[in-house]
Amino acid sequence: MRVTSLRRLIAAFLLALTLSVPGTALAQAMGGASTAAPGLVPTILQRPAEALAQDAAEYARQHQVALDEAIRRLLAQEESVAVTDEIRQTYAARLAGIAIEHAPEYRIVVLLTGADPVPDRVIRAGSMNVPILFRTGAAATAAEIVDAVRLHAGEIRAQLPSAVGMGLDQRTGEFVLMVRRADADRFGVPEIERRLKDGLGLPARVRVLDRADQNSAVEGGARVEGLDAVTGNRGYCTTGFVVTDGARTGIVTAAHCPDTVTYFDPAGGKTVLPFGGQWGWSFQDVQLHVSDLAQKPLFYSDTKKTAARPLTGARKRTSTRAGDFVCHRGERSGYSCADVELVDYAPPGDLCGGPCAPVWVTVAGPSCGSGDSGGPVFTGGTAFGIVKGASYDRRGRCNFYYYMSTDYLPDGWSLLTDQPQEGAPAQTARVAAGAPRASGISARR
Repeated sequence: MRVTSLRRLIAAFLLALTLSVPGTALAQAMGGASTAAPGLVPTILQRPAEALAQDAAEYARQHQVALDEAIRRLLAQEESVAVTDEIRQTYAARLAGIAIEHAPEYRIVVLLTGADPVPDRVIRAGSMNVPILFRTGAAATAAEIVDAVRLHAGEIRAQLPSAVGMGLDQRTGEFVLMVRRADADRFGVPEIERRLKDGLGLPARVRVLDRADQNSAVEGGARVEGLDAVTGNRGYCTTGFVVTDGARTGIVTAAHCPDTVTYFDPAGGKTVLPFGGQWGWSFQDVQLHVSDLAQKPLFYSDTKKTAARPLTGARKRTSTRAGDFVCHRGERSGYSCADVELVDYAPPGDLCGGPCAPVWVTVAGPSCGSGDSGGPVFTGGTAFGIVKGASYDRRGRCNFYYYMSTDYLPDGWSLLTDQPQEGAPAQTARVAAGAPRASGISARR
C-alpha cells in the first residue's frame, strides 16, 4: 500500500470519529428486527478502511507506535497468514510454535525442534518488510504438547484439585499449567513445575491465578437477555455474528446464555428471538437464534453501539498465531483489543460439560467481564470467534478471556459475510481442516 493510501485510511478514520449523523443509518438490527423508529440512535456503517483504522488506533496506543505504523502492522498481520500456514506445513514434524512479536520490531518467530538451522527470511506484507526468524532447539513439538494436554489433563487435575486450565504456549514451546494460589502455596511453584517436567517429559511452566476460570456470566455486538433455565434469574449476554444455513439467517451467542432471549436494539426496540439450538461441550459453546427476517452481515464494534461494520471473512484457529492482535465487544466491557496468548487452551473440565478440548484461544486482559459471553472477537472485518469465559484475579480484574473459534459453528450454519460467492449465498467456509465436527443434535444443559 502506498503512503497516500495509508493517509486516506487515517483520514477516513478521523472523519468517522467526527460524524454526528451517520452516512448510512441501519434500519435493521443485527440479530433481530428493530421495533422502534429507526434513527433514534445513529449507527455509522463503517467502511473496511474505517474498521481497520479503529482497531489500529487501539494497537497504536497499546504498542506505542504511530497510527500509520499500526495500520501497516495490522495489514501485515492478515497478509502474512498464508506464509505462516505454509511454514506450518513445511516444518510440521519440527514445529513447536509460531508467534508474532511487536518489539523491538514487528516480526514473526518460528520455534523448531532439532539443531538443523533454517535461514531467516523477510517477506513483504502490509507495505512493510516483516522478518521471519527461525529459532531451533525446542524440546518438544507443538503436537506433542497438545497431545499431552488431551491425554493427561484428568490426571493432572486429580493431583492438583485447584488446577485451572492448561495449554501450549507457542511463544516458548512449553506446556503451561494454570494453578490457583492455594496449590501454589501448598506445593510451591518450582515443585509443581518439576513434577510436570518429570511426569510428562516435556518443558513446562506454571502460571499462578487467584481465582478459577468461569464462563462470562450471562448478562451483546448487541444485548440479549432472558431467564436462566437453571437458576430462574434474569441474565444478559452479547450477540456474536450473523449466520446462515443458505436459506435462513440467525445470530449466535454462547450456549450457557438463556435459551429464550429478547434482543435489545440500540434504538430502544426489542424483539424475541426464537431458539434454534444449543451446542455446549468439549470444543463448543454456541447457541443459535433464528431470525424471521433476513439479516445483514454486520456487527457492532464500539462500546456505545453507534458503529457497525460488515463481516468480510474469518480466521481459522489453526492459522491464528500467539501475538495476533484481536478486538472484541462485550455488553459489559465494551470495545477493547489485546494480543492472543494461547491458541491451544483447555479450560477447566466443568466448564465444557465434560473434559474441555485444547482448542480454545486465550486473549490477554484486562478488558473482559460478566455479560461478554457470546460477543464477537475480530480484527477489522475478520471474525475470529465468540467469547466463552474468562479468568479474574481477586479484585475482579480480567487476567485473560477465551473464545470459541468460528470454525466450530453448528453443522449446516456458516458466517454470513459481505463477500458473496458466485451462485451461492454470502458466506464463508466454517469447518477448518482437521477440526472436530459439530454434532447436529442440540446439546442441552
